[in-house]
Formats: sequence, structure tokens, C-alpha cells
Amino acid sequence: MPQQEQDQGQKQGALKRIFLLIPGILLCGVVTVISLGVQAIEERVFDHPYIEALVVAILLGMAVRTAWEPSERWRSGIAFSAKQLLEVAVMLLGASISFAAIVASGGLLIGAIAVTVVIMLAVTYGLSRILGLKTKLAILIACGNSICGNSAIAAVAPVIEADGDDIASSISFTAILGVLMVLGLPLLIPLLKLTATQYGILAGLTVYAVPQVLAATVPAGIVSTQIGTLVKLVRVLMLGPIVVGLSLFVARRRKAAGTAKEVAAKTTSISPFKLVPWFIIGFLVLAALRSFQLVPDIAIAPVTKTAAILTVVSMAALGLGVDVRVLSTVGGRVTAAVTLSLMLLLGLSIGLVHFFK
Repeated sequence: MPQQEQDQGQKQGALKRIFLLIPGILLCGVVTVISLGVQAIEERVFDHPYIEALVVAILLGMAVRTAWEPSERWRSGIAFSAKQLLEVAVMLLGASISFAAIVASGGLLIGAIAVTVVIMLAVTYGLSRILGLKTKLAILIACGNSICGNSAIAAVAPVIEADGDDIASSISFTAILGVLMVLGLPLLIPLLKLTATQYGILAGLTVYAVPQVLAATVPAGIVSTQIGTLVKLVRVLMLGPIVVGLSLFVARRRKAAGTAKEVAAKTTSISPFKLVPWFIIGFLVLAALRSFQLVPDIAIAPVTKTAAILTVVSMAALGLGVDVRVLSTVGGRVTAAVTLSLMLLLGLSIGLVHFFK
């Protein structure tokens, strides 16, 4: 009888925790719906969303947070949306990755893209630290600029346990420059006398989001669009090993920070499954299943759409938790780090596309 009462108490406690999450999740949902509506209007007017819904969500969330500070009633749901829902979104993204198209593009191009990403990760991180940015913020900016913009920042953030202010700072400034790249990159075609293939490689290497790659390459023709999308896919695929590496690094840092007794107890045998976050394992499993065609094609679109929506919800939550005054203290340094990094990436990419004549 006491066991039954205990079980009933645990169920009631779980239900209570769920109900406490509802107000904050609903608030994030409202911001998400508005943001998706803004993106839909962009797509209708311009054919492509120059400012993605996740950027609109974080900016709108920040605006709401500036005008009104959520009380305790809202905070648990907002925190849940910012962390747990984001982790689910990252896991689901694995179902959209297929290794077959990557292998078909050729080893030389794949190697060049991978080397470019690694170089820019190191350079951007070092540059950010020189400019005085915190370690976690520097990592976010490096991953965002080097891999795939906002999506990389959103994927890396829970692994390194970055706070909302750092995520909002990196995403906000990266998003602005991402839009400027879409608008300005086509001007380089006549200036540098780029072929359709060269411009596709350049766009895939420098533009952040896949929709933005499409927007930047459509004016140059279908060949540029196909090449740009393929190169972009290789960059996105780099996110997997980078995130796994970061998760292992963070786990080792935590282990090193423990006492000698704790370390001795844990060094006997450490399973990789304990070091790598569950959602990263899920990401890799789904990517492998997709590559072996064990995920039905009919399921890809709904899974990808779900991941995209959950990411927007998480960005809305992050925006609702951001104090704009914190952004003002790092704005100049973040802008400098992102801008200089992007210029270096552009220069490196131009040199690379001239190699692939």
C-alpha cells in the first residue's frame, strides 16, 4: 500500500512538472507561429526567406523580453524549450543527412572543403579570443562562421552548455552578415569572372544557411545552385564530427576538474556513450540509417520539418531569456570577430574556387 501511494505521488509530481512547463512552451509557440508567418510572407514576396524564421524568433523573443520580464510561472517552460527541445531538434537533423551524395562529389573537393572548415574553425576561435571574447562565445562564432551559421550555433550550444546571451549574440550578428552575403555575393561573378561551377563552390563555402545558398545561386543558374547545395551539404556534414569532438572535449574537462579520487574511480573504463550526449548519438544513428536507406523517403520531409520547427521554438525561448544589456557589452567585439572571420573565409574560398577551374 505505501508503495502504491509512493507511485501515485510520483505520477502526480510528474504531471505537476508537465503542467508547469505548459505556459512557457505556449509562449514560445506563439513567438514561433509569428516568426514562421514572417518567413512565409518573405517566401511569397521574394521567393526565398532572406531572414529565416529562427532569426525572427530570437529577435522577437528579445523584443518581448525587453518590454516584459517573464515571471517564475513562465520560466520553466521557456528553459525546457531552450534546452530539451533543441536537443531533440539536433537529433532529428541526422535523418536528413546522406553520405552517398557526399562521396559522389569526389575526394579532392570533399578534402578541400573539410580543410577549409578546420582552418576557419581554428582561425576564428583564435581571433575571437584575441578580441577578448569568452571561450564559449568564441566556439559558437567559430562554428557558425565555419560550418553552417545559425544551425551550427544551435547544435553546438547545448554541447558546450553555452548560455542564452552568448547564443543570441553569435546568432544575431551572424544572421545579419549572412543576409548581406546573400545580397552581395552575386556581384563577385562579373568582378572575378567566375564560372557557374566556381560560383557554386564559392556560395556553398561562404553562405551560412541552405535556403540562403539557394537565394544566392539561383541568379547564376541551375549549375551553380546544384554545386552550391552539394558543397553546403559537405559543410553541414562536418557538423557531426565537430559536435562529437566538442562533447568529448567537454567530458574530459569535467573529468579533469574532478578530485583525484573521482578521476581514479572513473578511469577504469569509460564508455563513449557516457561521454557523448544522447542527442548526438541519436543524430549519428539517424544519419547512418538514412545513408543505408533504412529511413523511408516519405518520412524525411516530416522529420526535417519537425526539427526545423523545434529549432525555431528553441530560438524563441533563447530570445525570451536574453537581457539586451548584455548584448551591448559584447556587440562591438562580436561584430569585429564575425566580420573579420567572414572576410578571411571569403578570401580563402576565392583562392579555392580558382583552383577548381
